[in-house]
Amino acid sequence: MTSVRRYVAEFVGTLLLVFIGAGAAVAARVTGGVVVVALTFGLTLLALVYAIGPVSGCHVNPAVTLGVLIAGRISLVGAIGYWIAQFAGAAVAGFGLFVLTRWGGVFDQTGALATNGYGRHINLGGTFLIEIVLTCVLVLVVLIVTSRAEHAGFAGLAIGFVLTTTNLMAITLDGASINPARSFGPAIFEHGAALSQLWVFIVAPLIGGVLAAMLAPALASAGASYRANAEENDEEELPPVSEQGDISLDPHAQP
Repeated sequence: MTSVRRYVAEFVGTLLLVFIGAGAAVAARVTGGVVVVALTFGLTLLALVYAIGPVSGCHVNPAVTLGVLIAGRISLVGAIGYWIAQFAGAAVAGFGLFVLTRWGGVFDQTGALATNGYGRHINLGGTFLIEIVLTCVLVLVVLIVTSRAEHAGFAGLAIGFVLTTTNLMAITLDGASINPARSFGPAIFEHGAALSQLWVFIVAPLIGGVLAAMLAPALASAGASYRANAEENDEEELPPVSEQGDISLDPHAQP
């Protein structure tokens, strides 16, 4: 039952992120601008972190789940369950946007159901680069802030804000995927170029998630605290106990 609750949380969370975030692009990309759309994505994720984070960890992004899997924080079976839930939630969100624009009287200000694509403002190589880098940044922040005990209550702020900033950079270039599920949901209902280019917005973010999982151990450790003075006591640092051999707690013990 606990696993089912986690999968349901990921399904609902991804559905809401895609429907509200991409919906903002559909409804306000021109009249509201890039900032409105980016903030909508970021604030929605921020709220979801606090709402479903205690249940599923609030991945709502297959690239995040891949990074968490590589980091050893979820089983392969659990990750597969998350991926199914995430893509299913995104598909329902895409259908909701399709209904709004086709039969709900909503004018699509993106002209393509808020799908991601390249060719007009950026080429394939550029798209690969920014999607890998920006997704790596997002997943890296998620892995680091959720591994630290101090200020755990502010993790949602960091995650929400980093999604906002990455969207601010990429929206005008390729629509800002940074999440394979976010691209998948609208694309399967828009068809055309959006569907033919979808593979880029699945593969590149997943590569970014892998890179983040590889970088995270070098930048963070579980329970680490903020270091006010970056150079203080460097010479006095000891290796982990596992590398020191048998060290007695008695200061008078003989070696």
